[in-house]
Amino acid sequence: MLKSLSIRNVVLIDSLDIDFSNGLIVLSGETGAGKSILLDSLGLLLGKRAETSLIRSGTDKLSVTGVFEVSKENKIYKLAKEYDLEIEDEIIIKRTITTEGKNKILFNDQIITLKLLKELAENLIEIHGQYDNQGLLNSATHCTILDEYGAYENDIASVQKSFQLYKQAKKELKVKEDALAKARENEENLKHWVNELEKISPKTGEEESLRTRRTELMNAEKIIEKLNTAYSSLNAGISVIDEISKARNAIFRANEIVNGKYSGIEQNLETALYSLNDAVEQIEAESADISLNQNEIDNIETRLFALQNLAKKHQTTIEELPQKLAELSLELKNLQNGEDDISELKKETLRLKNEYISKAQNLSRLREQAAKKLDKNIMQELPPLKMEKAVFRTTITPKTEEQWAENGCDDICFEVSTNPNTPFGALNKIASGGELSRFMLALKVNLAKPDCQETLVFDEIDTGIGGATAEAVGERLSRLAKKEQVFVVTHSPQVAAFSDEHFKVLKETTDNITTTRLSKLDDKGKAEEIARMLAGEKITKEARAAALALLNKTPEPTLF
Repeated sequence: MLKSLSIRNVVLIDSLDIDFSNGLIVLSGETGAGKSILLDSLGLLLGKRAETSLIRSGTDKLSVTGVFEVSKENKIYKLAKEYDLEIEDEIIIKRTITTEGKNKILFNDQIITLKLLKELAENLIEIHGQYDNQGLLNSATHCTILDEYGAYENDIASVQKSFQLYKQAKKELKVKEDALAKARENEENLKHWVNELEKISPKTGEEESLRTRRTELMNAEKIIEKLNTAYSSLNAGISVIDEISKARNAIFRANEIVNGKYSGIEQNLETALYSLNDAVEQIEAESADISLNQNEIDNIETRLFALQNLAKKHQTTIEELPQKLAELSLELKNLQNGEDDISELKKETLRLKNEYISKAQNLSRLREQAAKKLDKNIMQELPPLKMEKAVFRTTITPKTEEQWAENGCDDICFEVSTNPNTPFGALNKIASGGELSRFMLALKVNLAKPDCQETLVFDEIDTGIGGATAEAVGERLSRLAKKEQVFVVTHSPQVAAFSDEHFKVLKETTDNITTTRLSKLDDKGKAEEIARMLAGEKITKEARAAALALLNKTPEPTLF
């Protein structure tokens, strides 16, 4: 519900702060007093287009702030979470527009876009006016509205899950069919590539190994020379190994005399002796392993060249060629087994499709039952609203397979025929302004749920009616207001008499400056305003008595 509204510099309103309660809230006043300004201000909070002409003359910006209280079941919580917006106990929306056309929107002090404001505000306020084309008038919402009325949430959830499974299987089938078709086009190439790679048999780490061996072969003479020098240094002339061996034997004899005092020295010399012997053996082995064979170099060059060509061909590296062979081999294998896989997937997709169709058809039957009940209840509301010749119906038509969705296979639309033998059509195309508002009222009376805390605004719903019809409208607005906060802009005293709160819109001129203000009426003021609505500019005793009669009160001498 809308708890409060603050308006600054909107047309004739310089400053207005007003609090609202729940129930039926009536706004009345003479024509031209500024009721439309209040609706324009509310429209700004709903994301309506901002015109700089709304900015009060002599000021550089306008602002409108609304404070809302919403139930935890309201969809706005889920939507706000998607956009990382915070909501605690209430929602505060503020919109500011400057004469330069700058537009700033705050949602609980968080800046949002105009597009997001429209999306959020749909869950807060719904305005029904003669030229309104939102909410119930938008056929895209009729399926959701009927489903909420029918209250078969579990069946909808089951259809949604079934559709998701079918959609996923269908997508997977297409991916595999496309892959198989593409593979078929390349089947001969695949066979050739796999055969070519298998023939050369690339190995992981082979490139580095080949390049190292090639470097070794190309520098074989230099390496042998260096190894021979090292060998000679250790063994030629005075042998280092022999000298260390002599030193070790000398220390060994000394240790025998002093009971192992120099065992550490002896151990180090012995270790050095073993290490040098190992080094000599390795030098001899490595020298024998070095080849001066030019053919081996040529073979390495040839293999590296072949590997490089294959890597370039497959747009990869030599190191990744084994992985490429594995991938192409798997692709070829999948091609050979692909038909069997696709056949099984087709069977599963068909099973899921049939399961979805079955659940969607059951949902269609539930919708038909809900539609019959809704149509019957709406038709009962029309005669008292002076639309006894009108017919309301809910049409349910099957969608094409391409249009199937999570909410089933049905297109749902609310249609009316306002006179006998006239064709049915969409609400906003067939009904006149006054009829449109009354149709909306009849729908809302049946669709409203307790404690939903939504705010509804009806603009001049009483157009073209009076007497008993106007009273019927007022009674239904009052009934609706037991479930939702309802604002009604009215010229009808019969409607105004049902209000829980009554505000009068006044236009005042002081020092050639005209302003619009909003005054909350007490019981006395309410009776006086209803009397004005009955009598016009000159209020008579009879009008006051009639006003009290409408209010179900006994005239009190001291009241006027």
